[in-house]
Amino acid sequence: MLNTLALSIIGWSIILVVVGIPVLIFIAFFLKYFNLWFQARLSDAPVGFFELVGMGFRKVDPRVIVLSRIRAVKSGLEISTAQMETHYLAGGRVPNVITAMIAADRAKIELTWDTACAIDLAGRDILEAVQTSVNPKVIDCPSTVGGRATIDAVAQDGIQLKARARVTVRANIARLIGGATEETIIARVGEGIVTTIGSAGSHKAVLENPDNISKTVLQKGLDAGTAFEILSVDIADIDVGENIGAKIQADQAEADKRRFQAEAEKRRAMAVAEEQEHAAGEQKNRALVVLAEAEIPKAMAEAFRSGNLGILDYYRFKNIQADTAMRTSISGEGETGQPKT
Repeated sequence: MLNTLALSIIGWSIILVVVGIPVLIFIAFFLKYFNLWFQARLSDAPVGFFELVGMGFRKVDPRVIVLSRIRAVKSGLEISTAQMETHYLAGGRVPNVITAMIAADRAKIELTWDTACAIDLAGRDILEAVQTSVNPKVIDCPSTVGGRATIDAVAQDGIQLKARARVTVRANIARLIGGATEETIIARVGEGIVTTIGSAGSHKAVLENPDNISKTVLQKGLDAGTAFEILSVDIADIDVGENIGAKIQADQAEADKRRFQAEAEKRRAMAVAEEQEHAAGEQKNRALVVLAEAEIPKAMAEAFRSGNLGILDYYRFKNIQADTAMRTSISGEGETGQPKT
């Protein structure tokens, strides 16, 4: 009897464990997801209970998906939970995309779910893009974070002008994927301002009609290939800078002066070198004369030995030399034939 009772207790215990564990698990899941399931039902955006459980196993935040679906349905957008889950698992920002699509729908801007997801996954802020498309924003040119306060250009008369512009742009959703960013707009507008000022014949013409810069820049179609549409380019400020033309001319004159000075120094050095060469030649010739004069005594000695010169001839030669020296002394000329100083 006791054995039968023990076996009965063990059997019931096993049944309670086998049945109780799944029931407890179900109750736990029910308590965890009931609020979200019930909230979706009341909002006419039903989400299956087992869908919520599956989201938990797939590491998807059910609250994000349910609240996003409720917002989409209440705004008249039919986007399934599977689509939201896919974008969430891809690393996208589901609430941000839903908000952007709602704003686009209210503003009558064509924006599909696939396009919005692609823009979001590309790293662009799709909500900011839609807001910029509805409410255009103003970009400073040059950028305030670029370290430069103005765009500097020089007119044809050599006067420098410093300009600042404000560019009003609107986001182009169709070109947002693969389109250039604000930096490209700033660079192109800056290039257009420099080109326009540089082609002006006088800086006064630019100061009189600064709106010509805006018209010229807009005609260039600078928003091609960008994610924006340029609505207007307004010259906020334009100031006169330095006289670059005069400065360049002064620098050129200084460079010419240095060049001419260098050429004159070169010619002077060549003249000095030539003078030194002449002096060296003169010294050489004097040395040759001295050598030639040294040969005279030898020749006279040889003439005495050979009998070609007698003692009377020698004295007559000495008398002639003395007479010549006296006349030279009286005339005041040196050995070179130049008057003595």
